[in-house]
Amino acid sequence: MLEARHQTQQRNTQNSQETSLWSSDFGMKLEAVTPFLGKYRPFVSRCCQTCTPKSWESLFHRSIMDLGFCNVILVKEQNTRFRGWLVRRLCYFLWSLEQHIPPRQDAPQKIVESTGVQNVISGRIPGGAGEGQVPGLVKKEVQRILGHIQAPLRPFLLRLFSWALLRFLNCVFLNVQLHKGQMKMVHKAAQAQGLPLVLLSTHKSLLDGILLPFVLLSQGLGVLRVAWDPRTCSPTLRALLKKLGGLFLPPEVNFTLDSPEGVLARAVAHAAMEQLLVSRQPLLIFLEEPPGAQGPRLSALGQTWLGLVVQAVKVGVIPDAMLVPVAITYDLVPDAPCDVYHALTPLGLWTGALAVLRILRCWGRSPRVCVRVHLAQPFSLQEYTINARSCWGSRQTLEQLLQPIVLGQCTVVPDTEKEQEWTPATGPLLALKEEDQLLVRRLSRHVLNASVTSSAVMSTAIMATLLLFKHQKGVFLSQLLGEFSWLTEETLLRGFDVGFSGQLRCLVQHTLSLLRAHVALLRIHQGDLLVVPRPGPGLTHLARLSAELLPAFLSEAVGACAVRGLLAGRVPPEGPWELQGIELLSQDKLYRQILLLLHLLPQDLLLLQVRPLPRSPHGPGPPPLGGGDPEGLGRHGPLSPMEVGLPCPTLDQAPAHGLVLRPHQCFSPQPCQSSYCYCQEVLDRLIQCGLLVAEETPGSRPACDTGRQRLSAKLLWKPSGDFTDSDSDDFEEAEGRYFRLSQQSRCPDFFLFLCRLLSPLLKAFAQAAAFLHQGRLPDTESGYTEQLLQFLQATAQEEGFFECADPNLAISAIWTFRDLGVLQQMPSPAGPMLYLSPTFTSRENQEKLEQFIRQFVCS
Repeated sequence: MLEARHQTQQRNTQNSQETSLWSSDFGMKLEAVTPFLGKYRPFVSRCCQTCTPKSWESLFHRSIMDLGFCNVILVKEQNTRFRGWLVRRLCYFLWSLEQHIPPRQDAPQKIVESTGVQNVISGRIPGGAGEGQVPGLVKKEVQRILGHIQAPLRPFLLRLFSWALLRFLNCVFLNVQLHKGQMKMVHKAAQAQGLPLVLLSTHKSLLDGILLPFVLLSQGLGVLRVAWDPRTCSPTLRALLKKLGGLFLPPEVNFTLDSPEGVLARAVAHAAMEQLLVSRQPLLIFLEEPPGAQGPRLSALGQTWLGLVVQAVKVGVIPDAMLVPVAITYDLVPDAPCDVYHALTPLGLWTGALAVLRILRCWGRSPRVCVRVHLAQPFSLQEYTINARSCWGSRQTLEQLLQPIVLGQCTVVPDTEKEQEWTPATGPLLALKEEDQLLVRRLSRHVLNASVTSSAVMSTAIMATLLLFKHQKGVFLSQLLGEFSWLTEETLLRGFDVGFSGQLRCLVQHTLSLLRAHVALLRIHQGDLLVVPRPGPGLTHLARLSAELLPAFLSEAVGACAVRGLLAGRVPPEGPWELQGIELLSQDKLYRQILLLLHLLPQDLLLLQVRPLPRSPHGPGPPPLGGGDPEGLGRHGPLSPMEVGLPCPTLDQAPAHGLVLRPHQCFSPQPCQSSYCYCQEVLDRLIQCGLLVAEETPGSRPACDTGRQRLSAKLLWKPSGDFTDSDSDDFEEAEGRYFRLSQQSRCPDFFLFLCRLLSPLLKAFAQAAAFLHQGRLPDTESGYTEQLLQFLQATAQEEGFFECADPNLAISAIWTFRDLGVLQQMPSPAGPMLYLSPTFTSRENQEKLEQFIRQFVCS
């Protein structure tokens, strides 16, 4: 033991010398700063225990958490069956030849002979061929539609494309990380159950459609069939992608329900999906709209493909299907243009080739980015369908829920689910029953929630959040190092993984180099650096990056804004923290404020659920500088420089103080829970992070005293997912509980930080309410969106809130006001027109709406 301690001291001394001699590209030497105080990396890929308890238990084993990461684009001689100097030079080509590609199947003939297509051809169902049409012509039409949907795979083209793509990815990305335990889960589910895999993914870049199939092909999952959006591809590019496994829905599927062309196209699409699932070919569906598309977050096309899968399981073509939530995260999206919200134009073959050449041209001049691919735990579609229907409760529109409260006509908040569907339904989805449509919408939101919560937070998101919400006027680099470490630890403590590892100085240097277009570095006379965000559109870009971190802090942010709304009428916002801490906050009023804010926030944001929070060893706020692990952020075992992707000289060594980052199982609350459970969880998170402390009122029983409660009167325990009216009893029990804001020195800054996480959205809503009396109505939705966006940009120039000048925030505000009954949509010969509702034509009601929203905004 003495010898080991002596060796450890020698290693620490050597590392300290290396640290003091290390010099960054900024031309200054950086001292060691506390990089990471936690000890565990959460394993974030479990499915919902409420909706799929059997899958949660059977498709997971603790041993997979001990498996590390692999860089899927790092192909060497060891990845082939051959050895030698020539193999080392041709390893990419040999690797592509060894990939298993299944043989071609006679799928077109089986699709034409399917029952649904034959019923349409023979005219046995409404909209079929009928007596006036020739069945032979209908068969040719079926083959034409089928050719629009898919094409036979070309093995030689697949291998050639895999080889070229491998070389391209190594030029663009530093690494593409995949957890081997997550891949093992998917392999076990596919082999043990014998069911087709349906991968449901987020959509961050146009590269996702080629990157994810490459990753899964390299891991032995087979050729992935990708459901592409026809709007993003030209006809020439669609023909190429279909030969590589792409799928495209024909435009006829969106025809009216009684249209013969629409009935035939939907029948062929159903038959093609059934044949695909029967052959057990893995399918990839994107649940988010493609990047650059303005509008709802959930993809209408993705819900259409998911509806075809649900219908195939329902009719019994296959007994079940395994759904796998997938997410992909980038440091920076490589194909993102300067204006992210550009018009969505089809990508042609030559346009794509020029884009590839442009990226390769900038390869040597810009730092390469890191990518993480996440595969969550698979779960049974049949099991979800059976269990999820029992959790459905009553739903009300936003106008029924909030408008009486906004106008002061009512004070009681209905404890019901908000009905808010922004994603338009397509033809195949409208052809399903109403309960099946609701099932598809809930399932898509449920899976997207699982994908987002299993995503890793990248270093650019943490840096953008710090610069935007804590140091918009600038911060010294030495202080930024400590706060980067603090926010990383807080993210890990909340059960969210991070997509980076390594020495803290290298991480911050790498991140600032990626954000150099939006950040200015100023040298000061003391030898330190001042990091200042660039005003204007740079702040809008930082706001988009910081949105990736919001899911980790969503519950605390909602709770902090609710507390701000409760104190709005008592204490002025600019009042001292000690004055706000004097006020007593009753638990039932906190519940009410949380429910009001939950109803106001868009459903696309609230699909991001929360995770339990272990208590931080330092309470809220950043930890003190100095001490801790000088080696770097805690690691998931020893990592090589290629795995981490950073120029770190001591990266392959163990931490000096033994703070090795080991994976552990993170038990998250159920995504399908009642509003009371969510409110209680938000309150618990505020207490656990130290912002709220319980206040014992005179004469009341202490909150910790449970010994004198009578169990015979009412059961104290009930399932967390209970959607019955018995939740109202818990609201009555909460009337005698009170809290105060904590007076710890770090609480004011942390409280303000949490409130600012939701400030871009809430400020955009408040400014949209103030714009009601200036807007020119009636107008089309696109026209009024342009009016509101110009107003947000003009206000940003005056007040400096550039993070609010976002087209998507303007659209969210208009759609929320439409659901709230502030705006009404009427048909007209020129298309749907927006009108100001008679209730909000008065300036008094407009000010009430603005005041209602601004109570949650913390200046």
